Amino acid sequence: MMNTLSSPHPRKPLPRLLCQPGSRPCLCLCLLRLLLLVLPLTLLPVKMSAQKLSLSTNLVDYANFGTLNLDISYAVARNWSLTAGAKYNPFSFRDGQIINKQRTFSLGARWWPWHIYSGFWVSGKAQYMEFGSGGIFSPQTREGDAYGMGLGGGYSHMLGRHINLEAGLGFWGGFRKVAVYDCPVCGTTREQSRKAFIMPNDIILSVAYVF
Repeated sequence: MMNTLSSPHPRKPLPRLLCQPGSRPCLCLCLLRLLLLVLPLTLLPVKMSAQKLSLSTNLVDYANFGTLNLDISYAVARNWSLTAGAKYNPFSFRDGQIINKQRTFSLGARWWPWHIYSGFWVSGKAQYMEFGSGGIFSPQTREGDAYGMGLGGGYSHMLGRHINLEAGLGFWGGFRKVAVYDCPVCGTTREQSRKAFIMPNDIILSVAYVF
């Protein structure tokens, strides 16, 4: 049974997600932080002619209130690649009354039945997400953390020597801690819970650059 709590003090919306409404350099700062998350991985030794390294971004995520995202993949065998990804959305709308914020990190692998970066693939990953969402369909806001494992699959179509178009679907499950508030900036806590979950996670329509 979940408890109903209340707080008499105003609550700042998602202070851990860094960028606040009205901050002019926020977008540039967020892009820089996202790139810094994956830049060290690009320093791995790579033979450029072997096309072992791939960077991709999911166009569908940008439709989710401008969620910034980047995935890096490194081939370790003909049929296997290791992956790391980050998603970041610090944005708010209508003076903070609409938010769908997140900060997500994942590590995983893909199996390619034919050859890396071409054709069908199946993936698995471990993922952590910090999230806050409210004001979209109702003022009620959910904030919390989630961690778990995900599975997915899709197809990578070669548009050229270095450009691929990827499509896929995925889901994930695990455990999450959630607090429910009356609105994105309200101090009243309606519910708090810890529970297991399983849900859709990825709708992928990505453009990938293969080095």
